[in-house]
Amino acid sequence: MERTVEDIVLDIRGQICPACLLITLSELNNNKERLKGAKARMIVKTDHRDATRTIPGAAFAMGYSVSVVQKDRHYEITLEHEK
Repeated sequence: MERTVEDIVLDIRGQICPACLLITLSELNNNKERLKGAKARMIVKTDHRDATRTIPGAAFAMGYSVSVVQKDRHYEITLEHEK
């Protein structure tokens, strides 16, 4: 039986660094139990290109797998806890 994973969407479009990183780290901490239990993944929407370097670097150091996809007018950074 496949387990359903909740998407926690964090839309920080319009923010610039370091606010992008600080907001994301705060939300990672607020949702730590669900993320580490593999019950959820976080999808960060940003239009600030620098955030595609700072957020993945920090999240990877915390044990999250990271993928970055460029959309039409923004980026989506998906963070999932390594199983």
